[in-house]
Amino acid sequence: MHAIKQAVIAKEHAKNGLEATIFFMDMRAFGKDFERYYDRARHEHGVRFIRSRAHSLDPDESTAGNLILSYVDEAGNMLEEVFDLVVLSVGMQTPSDMAELAKRLGVDLDSDRFCATTSFQPVATSRAGIYVCGAFQGPKDIPQSVVEASGAAAAAGSVLAAARSTLTITSEPPPEINIKGEPPRLGVFVCHCGINIAGVVDVAALRDYAKTLPYVAHVDDNLYTCSQDSQESMLQVIKEQKLNRVVVAACSPRTHEPLFQETLVKSGLNKYLFEMANIRNHDSWVHGSDPQAATKKAKDLVRMAVTKVALLEPLPEITVEINQSALVVGGGVAGMIASLHLADQGYKVTLLEAKSELGGQAQNLRKTWLGEDIKQYLNDLIARVNDNEHIRVYLNSDLEEVKGFVGNFQSKIRLAGTIGPRFSTVRHGVAILATGGHATDPDEYLYGSHPRVFRWHEFEDAFEAGQLQNAQSCVFIQCVGSREPQRPYCSKICCTFSIQQAITLKEACPETDIYILYRDIRTYGQREELYARARAAGVIFIRYAVNEKPLVDTDSDGRLQVRIKDHVLQKPLLLTPDFITLASAIETGGTKKLAQLFKVSRSEDNFFVEAHAKLRPVECATDGVYICGLAHYPKPLEESIAQAQAAASRAVTVLAQKKLQVSGQVAGVNPMKCSVCGVCVAICPFGAPNFDERGLSEINQALCKGCGLCVASCRSGAIDLKGFEDKQIFAMIEEL
Repeated sequence: MHAIKQAVIAKEHAKNGLEATIFFMDMRAFGKDFERYYDRARHEHGVRFIRSRAHSLDPDESTAGNLILSYVDEAGNMLEEVFDLVVLSVGMQTPSDMAELAKRLGVDLDSDRFCATTSFQPVATSRAGIYVCGAFQGPKDIPQSVVEASGAAAAAGSVLAAARSTLTITSEPPPEINIKGEPPRLGVFVCHCGINIAGVVDVAALRDYAKTLPYVAHVDDNLYTCSQDSQESMLQVIKEQKLNRVVVAACSPRTHEPLFQETLVKSGLNKYLFEMANIRNHDSWVHGSDPQAATKKAKDLVRMAVTKVALLEPLPEITVEINQSALVVGGGVAGMIASLHLADQGYKVTLLEAKSELGGQAQNLRKTWLGEDIKQYLNDLIARVNDNEHIRVYLNSDLEEVKGFVGNFQSKIRLAGTIGPRFSTVRHGVAILATGGHATDPDEYLYGSHPRVFRWHEFEDAFEAGQLQNAQSCVFIQCVGSREPQRPYCSKICCTFSIQQAITLKEACPETDIYILYRDIRTYGQREELYARARAAGVIFIRYAVNEKPLVDTDSDGRLQVRIKDHVLQKPLLLTPDFITLASAIETGGTKKLAQLFKVSRSEDNFFVEAHAKLRPVECATDGVYICGLAHYPKPLEESIAQAQAAASRAVTVLAQKKLQVSGQVAGVNPMKCSVCGVCVAICPFGAPNFDERGLSEINQALCKGCGLCVASCRSGAIDLKGFEDKQIFAMIEEL
């Protein structure tokens, strides 16, 4: 994925028809939206992908500096290509000093020198009280590292729960300065962002230009304005220059605005007397080939920001009381783990399960990829949940209605009963959505019409029942329903499962011929060892393309037949297996209703969407709502457990407080202009507008997210968004 990203960025930055080629054996695009990124790289950006084995790299004697790459294609042909630059995708390993630290701490390492953990405790080391996250636990990308970091915090929090707040020192901000009646005194801080901005925009010229703008009393530029040193310097400047408003020309307010607002609060200014000009994402990144135009645009953006901030006024924030309890929807492993971590920290939890028993999809699993007993673990987990005094479990139940906002939700639960449905109301401060997923029923390869064509757990059932002991041949077919137009994503766990089962069958029946028909093998990270073991055991892997899928039928005696083209021999093969196992796609269900109830987004594939793929991988855009498990994306058990721990950890950041500050950038209604048309009530995705006792519209500030839909839709112009009022927006437009 790094190689794909770098190839795409290289082509975007080169602007001269750069050819980018990636040589690979299997495309490991297994994460959420990775497959789509891979497809875009091929079809939209023109990155060339060559399935091959690189042989050697030599200097091209006929040219200065070029390199000759020799490689073997799938058919065994030896080929050569000449390149100006070659980038190597090298593996991850544990640094020697980290291994030495682990030894001193008494923490065990595995055979690859990564930190040894189990599937059931993915962030716990071999030594109690020491937890692990990130690449020291094994090769992984940023989102999973962030998930595990929060998961480790949850595990530590459970141990330290009894001591919470006993050593806390509360930082009290200085009293807010009253700037009413004062003329604007602006500070403008321009960021180089390394070369992200300064490599395109003339920062010095922008800095000097900002000095000429009205009300600007101080201008500064920094290599990294978000750094701690720059923040401390900004704090001193605000105090010394008696600034009452601040503009930062840098990157995205989505990620950095809270940091700068915190500096304003420390200086005694209201946090909303601040504006960011995004001269990176909106300028240098999109006009990299035209520095002169980018610099001119940066000046426009700064001038607009200065004009707007001069018209800003302090905004008040309201304080809401927090109900220190949680609602967890979904009683699978992820839901139970999240519930237990919250309960272990002393919080009341309502656990809602639509079925008649806890366990979810784990009920269909036997072993983890490391060989651990899932059944025993699941039974122990269910017992712990049922025995926990802080957890109240509702089975055969469903959510009917959700009202309120972070810290103060009110949910109506529909309870199934023998004499008809009953209802119960639960009040809670946060919600965790862990509704799980399931394997689809294939509509191809004779599934459902032939008794020897199985799905995932059906294979394990047949194996345990002894039905496969005398099998002479078997076939596993991968990507059944995945990575196709109706589901253009990888189901992630399929390759590991099939190879794991192939090894189990081969060990039990060494004479059985086993074939795995695949498109890409995605035994990522340390699962690669399973792939190597299967090949060494004699499992035969045959690759197929999506437009040349295997053909499954029966002969005159009803025996299964599989026709496939061998990707190495480039010849058709006829296999006659005793049974076929289909790695059918994993999808989620029941997310539509919950998305509507909690006002959260779903992806094109119906999985819940996180607030930020890398920085906030378990949080929803709706405050106080978190996601984990298969409802977020297909993943193995240990990743679901880590994500459930992470969701609990993020939920505790709300539950640990007794009160919560709500943003001041919310909509407000002028009742003198309200025509009671009801458009704002109908269009708001968060349910913030409603009618008061006079029949006029009013905004619940705690529910409002400041999206502006009601403002743009108000026919009588009665609604304004604080901090984005007409006078400020029109002033920016006039300056532009």
